[in-house]
Amino acid sequence: MTDLQKVFKVDASSYKEEHKLPLNQLKAISSIEYCRTERLGGHVYECDNCGELKVVYNSCRNRHCPKCQALSKESWLDDRKRDLMPIKYFHVVFTIPNELNNLALRNQKVLYSILFRASSETLLQVSKDPKFLNANIGFMSILHTWGQNLMHHPHVHCVVTGGGLSHDGTKWIDSRKKFFLPIKVLSKVFRGKFLAYLKEAYYTNKLQFVGQINWLVDKMAFKNFIDNLYNKDWIVYCKPPFKDACNVLEYLGRYTHKVAISNNRIEELANGLVVFKWKDYKDGNKIKHMTLAASEFIRRFLMHVLPSRFVKVRHYGITSNRNRNSKLSICKKLTGTIVDKNKSKLNMEELILKVFKKDIAVCPCCNKGKLLIKNQIQPKAYSPPLFV
Repeated sequence: MTDLQKVFKVDASSYKEEHKLPLNQLKAISSIEYCRTERLGGHVYECDNCGELKVVYNSCRNRHCPKCQALSKESWLDDRKRDLMPIKYFHVVFTIPNELNNLALRNQKVLYSILFRASSETLLQVSKDPKFLNANIGFMSILHTWGQNLMHHPHVHCVVTGGGLSHDGTKWIDSRKKFFLPIKVLSKVFRGKFLAYLKEAYYTNKLQFVGQINWLVDKMAFKNFIDNLYNKDWIVYCKPPFKDACNVLEYLGRYTHKVAISNNRIEELANGLVVFKWKDYKDGNKIKHMTLAASEFIRRFLMHVLPSRFVKVRHYGITSNRNRNSKLSICKKLTGTIVDKNKSKLNMEELILKVFKKDIAVCPCCNKGKLLIKNQIQPKAYSPPLFV
C-alpha cells in the first residue's frame, strides 16, 4: 500500500540533501515519516481476559499528516456543533489572481494574513451596508493553498450565516433565500482591500523578493504590477446555501482538516515516480491520473506546509471568539436555537468509536476482555515535534 509516509521514507532523504528546506518543512517531513512508528514511542496493552498483547504507537499529530486528521476533525466538529443555528449558511470563496502566486509562495505568512484580512473585512463591510443586508454576520474562514494537481492556488473558503444581528442587537435579519451578497461588489471591495494591504507591506519592507520575483524590488516595476492587478476581475464565488446545519457540518468535515493530498489519492510509487488521482475541474470534473517524479511530488506537497503556528481556520463577526458568549448567545435566542447544556465533549475512546466504528477498549482477539496498559514504549533519542 502506497501513502505519503512511504513516499517520504523512500525519497525524502535525497530530496533534503539536494534542497535547503526551512524548519517547518523539515518538521513536517520528519513527523509524517515517523508517524505511528516505534520512533515516536507508544504503549503495550494486555487483555485482562486472554492475555493478548497489542502494541500501539503514537501519532505525530502534525496538522499536515494525512493519518492524523480524522480524530482531530471529529473533535473539532463536536465543538462547532454548539455554534450552529437553524438558519441558512452560505459558502463564499475568495481567490487571489495567479499573478500573485509566486509572491505568496515566497511570503506565505504576510500574503496569507492579507488574504484573511481582506476577505473578512470585505464580508463584514458589505453585509453592514444598508443597501444590502444591513446586519452583523458571522462566518468561519478556512485557508487552502492547493489545487487538485498540488500546484499553488491560495484561496479561503468562508461558511457565512445567511443573515445577521441587527445593529441595535434586537432582531435577526434573514438574507434572501438564494442570494447572499452581490458578487461583483464583493469582488471589487476584496480587490481594493487586498492590494491596499499589499502595497502597505511593500513600502514597510515586509516582503522578500527572491528567485523569480526579484524584479519586483524595483518600485516602478512593483507599481506596474499592482496597476495590472487593479485591472483584473478578481474571483469571488458564492455557492447556493446549505440545506441545513447537518450539511454545514458535512462540508466543514471535508474542508477544515484537509491536507494537500489524502492517502487514498496516492496510487503507486515505483522507479522514482508517484502516481496519484486528481479531479480536473476544467474538464467536467473528470478523475484523471498524474505521474510525477518523486522529487517533484515532494516539492509540490511541501509548498502547502504552512508557517509554524499560522492559524488556518479563523472566526469572525458574531461567531468570533470575542463575541461567542455575548452576541452569538443573543442570536441563538432570536433564531430559536436549542442549546443542549448537558452535552459533554467526546473523549478519545468515543471519538474512535464514532470515526472508525471500533471500541479500542475491547480486546480484538477474544472480544471479551479489556485492554489495559502494561508498558510504555519510550520514543527514540530523536523524535519530531508533536506540533507544527
